[in-house]
Amino acid sequence: MLYDRAGFEREGRVNEQFRYSGDPADLSALFPGTQGRTYLSTCTRGLLPVPARAALDVHLDGLENGTTDKDALFSCIDRTRASFARMIRCDTDEVAFTKNVSEGLNIIAASIDWQPGDNVVVCLDVEHPNNVYPWLNLRERMGVDVRSVPQREGHVDAQSLIDAMDGRTRLVTLPTVSFSPGFRADVATVGNVCRDRGVFLLADAVQSAGILDTDVGALKVDGLAVSTQKGLCGLYGMGFLYCRRAWAERMTPAYLARFGVDLGDAHEAAFGSDNYTLMPAARRFDLGNYNYPGAVVAEQSLAILNGIGTRTIEAHVLCLAKRLIDGVLALGLAVPGGEAGAHTSSIVSIGKVGSGGHDTSDDPMVTSLSAHLSEHDVVHTIRRGMVRLALHIYNTEDDIDRVLEVAKTWSAKNAPN
Repeated sequence: MLYDRAGFEREGRVNEQFRYSGDPADLSALFPGTQGRTYLSTCTRGLLPVPARAALDVHLDGLENGTTDKDALFSCIDRTRASFARMIRCDTDEVAFTKNVSEGLNIIAASIDWQPGDNVVVCLDVEHPNNVYPWLNLRERMGVDVRSVPQREGHVDAQSLIDAMDGRTRLVTLPTVSFSPGFRADVATVGNVCRDRGVFLLADAVQSAGILDTDVGALKVDGLAVSTQKGLCGLYGMGFLYCRRAWAERMTPAYLARFGVDLGDAHEAAFGSDNYTLMPAARRFDLGNYNYPGAVVAEQSLAILNGIGTRTIEAHVLCLAKRLIDGVLALGLAVPGGEAGAHTSSIVSIGKVGSGGHDTSDDPMVTSLSAHLSEHDVVHTIRRGMVRLALHIYNTEDDIDRVLEVAKTWSAKNAPN
């Protein structure tokens, strides 16, 4: 069996040529967290696949027994970096390791040569706070003007971002998919304008990476930050930063450590001289020792996701999302954005935009529906006052049908005519 513990002790990693057979039973075996409940919360945490857990166990055994091979861990880092680069279609050198999305965004914010009067364009109403505070910090520290465009019924409006740009705009930032209500942004339209004007386009892709097909070249993003615990089915405390070579090699990192300096094949503790050369592209942003447990897990999860293919994953989740949206609308419940369309992602929300806080809702109907879903083992969240349901490759039509049946029983007793 490919994923048994003994296999990992022999091979050290999953078969890089993993291919999905198309049989949902295979995915059920790979993701045991789907069994016995309806898991619709990938927007918070993706499920860990069996081979990732097995690889982590072997890694921890090495730490416990004192048999860890550092060179093997460096090889794992190289493979993991290359796997993520393959997923988003960039050069391997254009990927750096980070702790999370927040660190990736801050690396870019700290590496641009800002001047007082420069500006950043962002839609603060829709962004997660971690893509708000880096820019407010720049405003306080560097005198950078933070230009916030209004949200449009929960959407980041591409034209509004473009209209807010001028000759002093240095950076535009947006989520590929908003964490709430989960709308897909028109990244390519903004990217084309930014590229023409020499403005850095920075995307928070934590709600899309590993789920929606991502081609950084086609989107014309210059930077893209993710963490591994959601769509990449990994651990908290690790992420990736893509930075386009043409930009990265004009940047000086705010922090620098040995792995950001190019000394060829010299030992990690080697010091060349005070006249040093930075690593190519985004690798100059790597700092210190890596999160090896996170990388061991991410290698396995990325191999599975790449083996299935993000085009296949996207088609699957969008089909399920449409089925879910159609069913919820048929029950007379509010779905932000209405019928499925270009804005649809792997996240489907129920309720009204702006009707509450992070885990709470001002709408008693949403609170009641959420409690009913939880009572029936439907794992979900409330974000900004709305029930939030999120899909991945391991979800099935049966999951959607069960959620709709649970919602139907609640609606029969609670929903208004």
